[in-house]
Amino acid sequence: MNRRAPQSFPAAKPAAATSVPSTAAPSTARAAAPDGDAHILVSGLGVRRAERWLFRDLNLTVPRGAFVAVVGPSGAGKSTLLACLAGALTPGEGEIRLRERSGRLVAPEQCRSRIGCVFQRLLLVENSSVLANVLCGRLGRHRWWQTLFGAPRAEREAAFAIAADLGLAPHTHRWVAELSGGEQQRTAIARALFQEPDLYLADEPISNLDTYLTGRVLGRLRQEATQQGRTVFCVLHDPTLVDRFADLVVSIDPNDPHGWRIRPVRR
Repeated sequence: MNRRAPQSFPAAKPAAATSVPSTAAPSTARAAAPDGDAHILVSGLGVRRAERWLFRDLNLTVPRGAFVAVVGPSGAGKSTLLACLAGALTPGEGEIRLRERSGRLVAPEQCRSRIGCVFQRLLLVENSSVLANVLCGRLGRHRWWQTLFGAPRAEREAAFAIAADLGLAPHTHRWVAELSGGEQQRTAIARALFQEPDLYLADEPISNLDTYLTGRVLGRLRQEATQQGRTVFCVLHDPTLVDRFADLVVSIDPNDPHGWRIRPVRR
């Protein structure tokens, strides 16, 4: 069996910029950026569920600040791929390396504090306020005794500003258990944004949101990528949203573990 070479793509550009032409198969894409400029390096990745491989020999090189849409039918392995990138799941084969700002390559589990996750299980503290949940995004920056009397005022103001930007200003002092599904989802997104990670992993972060809030959330993640150089992996189902916000698309085929495809988005 021939392994496909890892695919490299040029550094991400703002949504209005022209990207490289789309290609149907990753094996035809030409390397456009050296691995030394990459943020995420995936090599020969494979994950098996029971007797079935979800994907195998997945190779990908992603520049820092790219917005990567992960697509495919339900059960194809999209959430599994994000779990591997988060260091929460050990793949059956292959490896993942993340390049820190210093240039050092590390495994995902070595830099979890620099990965912001919004998974389908939101993992919110339901008997705590929206603001307290958002503030949890930076708990890893402080020693335990530094938070005994609450977060610093500047951080509380910053957390409130992010929550307000996502339409949560009227709810910041309400318990999470009192919120709707969409409000809880936005709380989890606000927590990740407040964390200011190097890598965002968002698994269907807009599943409970209306059209306006969908654009608001994805626009904010896109802004994080283009303006702050933070890489985004986001599971999406709507092709229109993929074309509007993504730089790259990773497509997983549920019928063929080697049938994954990677393509740049043409604008």
